[in-house]
Amino acid sequence: MPSHLFADRPAAQPPERDVVEALITQARRLRGGLDAVRRETSAAGDEPADPRRRWQRALCDLAVHHLDDLGGHLDQLREGLPADETAGQADGDRLPVAPPAPAGHPRGSLLSRVGSAEWNLLTDEVSWSEELFGIFGREPADGPLTLDELPSLVFCEDQQLLTTMVTDCLVDGRPIDGEFRIVRPDQSVRTVHMVGEPVLEADGSTACMWAVLRDVSELRRSQRAVRETRDSLQRQRHRAQTEHRLAVELQEAVLPPWRGSLRFPQGGPVALDLAARYLPSGTSALIGGDWYDALQLPDGKTLLSVGDLTGHGATATSGMAMVLGALRGMAVSGQEPGPLMGFLNQLLDTSAQPALGSAVCCRFDPASRQLVWAQAGHPAPLLFRGGTASPLDPPEGVLLGATSGAVYAQRCEQLQPGDLLVLHTDGLVPRRSHGTLAPHEGTERLLSLAPRFATARNAQDCVRVIAEEFGSAEREDDACVLIARVSG
Repeated sequence: MPSHLFADRPAAQPPERDVVEALITQARRLRGGLDAVRRETSAAGDEPADPRRRWQRALCDLAVHHLDDLGGHLDQLREGLPADETAGQADGDRLPVAPPAPAGHPRGSLLSRVGSAEWNLLTDEVSWSEELFGIFGREPADGPLTLDELPSLVFCEDQQLLTTMVTDCLVDGRPIDGEFRIVRPDQSVRTVHMVGEPVLEADGSTACMWAVLRDVSELRRSQRAVRETRDSLQRQRHRAQTEHRLAVELQEAVLPPWRGSLRFPQGGPVALDLAARYLPSGTSALIGGDWYDALQLPDGKTLLSVGDLTGHGATATSGMAMVLGALRGMAVSGQEPGPLMGFLNQLLDTSAQPALGSAVCCRFDPASRQLVWAQAGHPAPLLFRGGTASPLDPPEGVLLGATSGAVYAQRCEQLQPGDLLVLHTDGLVPRRSHGTLAPHEGTERLLSLAPRFATARNAQDCVRVIAEEFGSAEREDDACVLIARVSG
């Protein structure tokens, strides 16, 4: 019932009992469904490592608290006030003391977490409901706390807030609505939400103050968990975006910025017409350690390479930059492809951040049209000649970083005018729906492009053909492709 302060306002009419029963049924159904979701989010253990899982669990716990509170309110609405609380009282006399929790309501439910109090300023009497003693951890035999004694259980930081609320209520007639923390005799900390109003005499003076106090500790804990996990997700998302941007910038800085076909060496009668492209993954979020490279060497020969380091993000692209820089430096110093692969393997094996990688390294001599090449666990280059195509026979070579002291063999291939080489990383071919690669699917699809390559004007046109064939959103990984056509 409303206090004297609001006795002139019409009271809201309670809903019919059947309506309340229907609402209770719906609330219980929602509670059951929410319990199922909680079990799913808890399947991985007590404390999920994934911030998104923690956020989901925190939201479920918060929703449970709200549904429990809703169920408690509906139960109170269904039970109504006990007869002895309403007998002989006129509307507007005083706030009714909250009824004791009905049978079947466990300790900790809404009905045991809400209590009421009244402080009579004229008689100095204090009346607490049974539930309020439980909230404050006091025995009923110890009696209720007066307004002067109440701050003794309140946190020092919250005492001024409570004093201000009580003073504004008693002096200025303002309603109370605020929270404060208390330390119970067992040293447990609870958060209490207090709402109340002054009860005024006919002359306008304050006769007493009543309040309803609710233990909202678990609710606030769940809200805090939701807030913290949401912030954690935002920080994680920001870190991921930053890492992705750094990976893209590093990749763009390292890979050759080709905008068409190149010719190495320049000015000679025999040269390689070169073109390459980086093909991002279908999600465009997985920036890996794929690279392609072509470098004119001091002796007039041309270095061709493609490769891929395991992993994604800035770590993979920084490792790729290290490997590609080492590869260029050793090639300029005159190292052959086989020994060069051995040094790269040693570099990855002793790196502070060990990684695995695959690569193909070719050295083309325009004077003799000979191609010397080596590979480390990588798809062999494909040779297209006279409208037919086949992969080169690969020399022995294990993955880079897989074992210490690995030795890499090399082979020599005699090229002819018009020959076309395709070097690519293994992410070029989309995976099947069940997640495994068909043994020769990628090679067969590339070899089937031989008629289209035969009619292409230059290497850049061949790259466009591959991009049309393999550039769909189905690819789960990024990839690189490098094409070299012998001219002259």
